[in-house]
Order: sequence, then C-alpha cells, then structure tokens
Amino acid sequence: MTSSSTPRMHTYKRTSSPRSPPNAGELFTPAHEENVRFIHDTWLCVLRDIKSPQNSERNDRGPQEYVEKNPNPNLHSFIPVDLSDLKKRNTQDSKKS
Repeated sequence: MTSSSTPRMHTYKRTSSPRSPPNAGELFTPAHEENVRFIHDTWLCVLRDIKSPQNSERNDRGPQEYVEKNPNPNLHSFIPVDLSDLKKRNTQDSKKS
C-alpha cells in the first residue's frame, strides 16, 4: 500500500447544526458528518414515503412498515420516550442548578 492510498483521518470540531447538539469537546471526521447527514436525510425520505397515500398502492416496492405478527404481551403498556424532549429537559434542569 502506498502512502497516497492510505486513508487519512482529519478531525475537526463539529459545528452546531439543527440535527446535533453542539459539544465543543467532541471531534468528528468529515466522513462521519457526511454519513450522519445521509442517514438523516434518507430517513426523512422513508418517513415521507411511508405516510404517502401512494404507498398503499405499491405493496412490493418502497419502504414498508414492520408490524409484529405476534406482539409481546409484556410490551402492551410500553410508552415510547421522545429522546430529544428528554435531553432538552435534562439540559434545562442542569442550567437551573
């Protein structure tokens, strides 16, 4: 392997964006930021396609929502947690202290 084909890791301080909270102590590569952006944007497209009325017309194509055939009875009272909201509340609580 030559030095020109060796992958190089460049770290930089992440700039704040609406998708990720700023944390000056964290370092990310440009490739990491690109991957996060790609996954985020693709997930938004999947959510849009699932909610689209045209989705019901195409059974074998496009995203399909998974539904348990035999749901676990222990999870019937499970309530999902909004992690963004929880983090906001924790951040506000720490500022009050």
